[in-house]
Amino acid sequence: MAFFAARQPILDNEQQLYAYELLFRDSMDNVFPDISEDVATSQMLAGLQFNLGFDTLAQGKLAFINFPQKSLLERYPLLMPKEQLVVEVLETVKPNRQLLNAVVELKEKGYRIALDDYEHKPVWKHFYPYTDIIKIDYSLTSEDEIRQIIQAIQPYPHIELLAEKVETHEQYEFARDLGFKYFQGYFFSKPEVLESANLDPGQQTLAQLMVELADDDVDLEHAGKLFETDVNLTFKLLRYAQSPIFKRRAEIDSIKQALVILGLDEVRRFVGVLFAAQFKDHKPAALTLLALTRAHFCELVARQTGQPSASAFLAGMLSLMHAMLDTPLPNLLDSLPLSAELKLAIAEQKGPLGLTLNLCKLFETGHWSEIKQNCQHLNLPHDTVEELYLNAVSWAGEREQFLS
Repeated sequence: MAFFAARQPILDNEQQLYAYELLFRDSMDNVFPDISEDVATSQMLAGLQFNLGFDTLAQGKLAFINFPQKSLLERYPLLMPKEQLVVEVLETVKPNRQLLNAVVELKEKGYRIALDDYEHKPVWKHFYPYTDIIKIDYSLTSEDEIRQIIQAIQPYPHIELLAEKVETHEQYEFARDLGFKYFQGYFFSKPEVLESANLDPGQQTLAQLMVELADDDVDLEHAGKLFETDVNLTFKLLRYAQSPIFKRRAEIDSIKQALVILGLDEVRRFVGVLFAAQFKDHKPAALTLLALTRAHFCELVARQTGQPSASAFLAGMLSLMHAMLDTPLPNLLDSLPLSAELKLAIAEQKGPLGLTLNLCKLFETGHWSEIKQNCQHLNLPHDTVEELYLNAVSWAGEREQFLS
């Protein structure tokens, strides 16, 4: 049995990464499976425990997972670690006495409880004492309805509100002002206030270095000359080459030695990591993680499909540059010496590289039917693509830790 998973970040009201919602499908061929939600959930739990690994997807954060009625009644959440799990009670459940008993037992055993896609009905008040989070679909719930919910839970100050499908900074700010504490959606990957900003000298140097290293004709000797012009860059390269990521014991004391040991592909990745790090002090960590994941995922897919992997890495990294700089993407792309093919891939997700970048975006939102179609266009097996995605998630997490 192959397991397919995606994750969506959940941020707090200071845009710090709080948790991930983990999204699963038991098979790409079962986007709308005939099997019940409960069977899919049990298969998902087995895959999470033994095939995928909690750490790969959650990376130390809380993990929100959907549980339908029967899986709650049979106490499936008890198979998962209570320290990291948030049990999402699906909106399709029937709030009866049996369900309430299950929720009470889970709560007493230390599990966090969230009501998913909440619709305000009087019967849910019986669940309030045991509920930690109420998730509200921000795109489908009116302001008046939200205020009614806030009024209803006032006697239960322990309940916190999470807004789902928050896709713009304006929506985030409005929901935050209403009293929401957590936010799920990709608002953070969009520019906050569009300005005509340019890359500062340090950012420009790294961006140009990424472009130069993406050239198929570049070699280690030329790469060494690029690093020799910047003492700070050289120091960071040597530190990176000796980081615990690579589990090496030999001392490295020269640019040439570092480049030879790392290899050109890893040097390209290193420059991409440094570029993303330029923005970590004034942008959410989730944005850095997303950029690194996209870059490495695109690189891995390109290797499987015969595309230029260095260009694919660059496409993934630069696809979020406008959000990092709060600047229109076309302006930024015009400031860099990129090929027309690469610009088209980044700006419009067109061409072979654009298809690869779009595949990564589909994983970010868990659009399984479109993922299936995209895999077919790229002539890639579904299980291979899922493995590449998890590899990219793990790789990005390791590199993000290096930056901290």
